[in-house]
Amino acid sequence: MRSAEWPRARALRLVFLFCALFAAAARAEDPPPPPVPAQIPAPYVPPAQVDTDEIYDVVLQNGRVLDPESGMDQVMSLGILEGRIARLSAQPISGREIVDVTGLAVAPGFIDLHAHGQNPLSYDYLARDGVTSALDLELGAHGVKGFLRDREGEARIHFGVSAGHIPTRIKVVHGVSGGHPMSRGGWFSRMLGGVWRPTGYAFEPIDSKGIRTLVRLLGEEMDAGGIGIGMGLAYTPGATPDEVRAVFSLAADRNVPVFLHLGEQQSPADLSPLETALEHARATGASLHVVHIVSSAREATPRALAAIDAARDEGLLVTTEVYPYTAGSTPIESAMFEPGWRERMGLDYGDLQWVATGERLDEKSFEKVRRKGGIVIIHGMREDWVETALRHPRVLVASDAMPLYEGGEHPRSAGTHARVLGVYVRERGVLPLMDALARMSWLPARRLEFAAPAFLKKGRIKLGADADLVVFDPATVIDRATFEDSPQPSEGIPYVMVGGTFVVRGGGLVKGAFPGQALRSRPRPAP
Repeated sequence: MRSAEWPRARALRLVFLFCALFAAAARAEDPPPPPVPAQIPAPYVPPAQVDTDEIYDVVLQNGRVLDPESGMDQVMSLGILEGRIARLSAQPISGREIVDVTGLAVAPGFIDLHAHGQNPLSYDYLARDGVTSALDLELGAHGVKGFLRDREGEARIHFGVSAGHIPTRIKVVHGVSGGHPMSRGGWFSRMLGGVWRPTGYAFEPIDSKGIRTLVRLLGEEMDAGGIGIGMGLAYTPGATPDEVRAVFSLAADRNVPVFLHLGEQQSPADLSPLETALEHARATGASLHVVHIVSSAREATPRALAAIDAARDEGLLVTTEVYPYTAGSTPIESAMFEPGWRERMGLDYGDLQWVATGERLDEKSFEKVRRKGGIVIIHGMREDWVETALRHPRVLVASDAMPLYEGGEHPRSAGTHARVLGVYVRERGVLPLMDALARMSWLPARRLEFAAPAFLKKGRIKLGADADLVVFDPATVIDRATFEDSPQPSEGIPYVMVGGTFVVRGGGLVKGAFPGQALRSRPRPAP
């Protein structure tokens, strides 16, 4: 009898083995998760705490800890040691310095992917808006090594920059470096001062030899620490499809994003600039981040978001961002204001506000200001477009902060993140608090971590993460900057930490606190 049943038992074991192997193979074929998740994860379940006698440098005691990566939302104490989060406890813990944050929210510091303000005053206002890392990834720089070196030891928050197509194109066309164009002493400020007013970089096409030089220089800037490649096609209409394709191909080869200001629309409902950019990404395999989707797509914003969703569904890595204002800002002498701009933008002279005086322009003053050069605020978006973008689960928040020098530049330079929390979360209920925090911290970190490994430890509250933290009051946090008076600090953010060091305390700046570090691209693999 035993010998008669043995073949049957052996056959059953073989069937079970085959099923197990089939299931394992099916699991192995599952696609990896997207680099930028579509939604916030399930509620956090805290791990068991381990007793320790460690004395922490700083303890944030009894705060409402909000971590978008895990979904944690509970009252806890954080122990910080040597610039990292070393303890999370539901019970009070000891430290050399204990700060009671009862009734306040503790979240990962905000990561701003699109901040042109890379000077000390701009860093001060960004810090008081909860920003712990500010990067200019749209415009970028030529001379990344010097850009990073010049700020080391003197920055209140972390900083970084992309390899900039525009300043590198200036080098190719005019033979001089564009530097970081928005910094004083660079190309942009020289243009405003009338010292040097070139146009070739914007309008002249580059031949095949020039394209090869451009690609080589951009590669060198990434080797120097530039995070991805920044492009502003609305400012360089002379860039041919071959040039743009070559830059996208370089980004694909380096596995870094292109941070793209789309080419200019022919009408406010025109979607073709985005469609062209998606085609470049599709043809090269490059990762694409489209900056300020509302000011670039205008009436086409809902269709643009749907097009980005469709591209992601087909396997492209495409993301975008929004700032919470209905006005943009740019130099009036740029290519965007070439003849026909009113038809292209669907605007008129009175929609432009010259920041130097606060006045709205007319035809006569427009021509005068354009000859002189200067920043104008463009009142050209609708509130429902902004809310549509903020409701979309994959749209990040980035300020597009203009450099603050005299004031009046744009309120987004000082109030973007507090405005999201105070107006769009608390007052209007456009998006939940945890979702908003994810758009400003964890998701930007996820977007950059494959290109810059430092971001693997940012945008999260967990053991071993960098202690880049913002402490705010959800009931009072609000922006105070206006179009007439932009250098107004946000309120309701009493503490900000960068690398475990307070840079904002009691709602004010900490004198002499400059812990900001340069954020660089990952080293290029050896050949």
